[in-house]
Amino acid sequence: MARIASIGECMGELSETGAPGTLGMGFAGDTLNTAYYLRRSLGPDWQIDYVSAVGTDGLSDRMVEFINAEGIGTDHIRRLADKTIGLYYITLKDGERSFTYWRNDSAARQLASDPAALIRALDGADVAYWSGITLGILANQDRIALIEALRQFAGRGGTVVFDPNLRPRLWENAEIMRGWIHRAAAISDLCLPSFDDEATWFGDSDPAATVKRYVAEGARRVIVKNGAGDVTYQGGDGVIGTLSIPKAERVVDTTSAGDSFNAGYLAAELRGASTPDAITAGALLASRVIGARGALVADAATGG
Repeated sequence: MARIASIGECMGELSETGAPGTLGMGFAGDTLNTAYYLRRSLGPDWQIDYVSAVGTDGLSDRMVEFINAEGIGTDHIRRLADKTIGLYYITLKDGERSFTYWRNDSAARQLASDPAALIRALDGADVAYWSGITLGILANQDRIALIEALRQFAGRGGTVVFDPNLRPRLWENAEIMRGWIHRAAAISDLCLPSFDDEATWFGDSDPAATVKRYVAEGARRVIVKNGAGDVTYQGGDGVIGTLSIPKAERVVDTTSAGDSFNAGYLAAELRGASTPDAITAGALLASRVIGARGALVADAATGG
């Protein structure tokens, strides 16, 4: 059985239900969202594990139970008695979302505080998936530990997949964020940035500039998401290409658009699809996800 380890923070999600004064409660987070859609897109010959940390309180128990129930492995979720999980609240306007966070006491901020546990979590995996949010929530020494564990994993032949997912509020300042994103790209085989973030925080003039920068930093392959616009990519052959993607029939909630694209792309690639076909698969999955409320849409993907 092949195995993917997705590393990051799952949080409690409070979202509007459409009924006045009523909120829905669920669980989500960028790397968990991708794991969720990978589980639905890949067949039983793939094991999907989540690597994180939670507390020992009732809300943490509910989260672990939820992840387990979705068929995602939880053996590498550490339990920390003095912590809990983070929470966030989504507000929507014309399909676009904004977030309010409560995560200072989140156990996931210590997901890399035990380097030996990280190495065990990656042992035997084929793919490690992580993001700039994973990196951003950590203390500096834990950022170093995570990058070193992934560097060793890549050195053993593992594939490291990285979504920069730039969230400046998680970082001390933008310059520090850019420096760590450079370090992350250097050990990653595939990077999956979003152009609007990259243009804002790195000053890229167009998606091709984003591709070239990540390749120069050490990534072997780059897929640049650009909302509903063309996807720009460079595969292992070193040639930059662009691809028009299918448009969503409707946009209800853009939460998890990039996370689901990443899952659809990876699942297709792991099943042997070409880069253009995998991009199309990612776009089709994302279009179904943004047509419904919430980060996790149960019927958006089916097993491959």
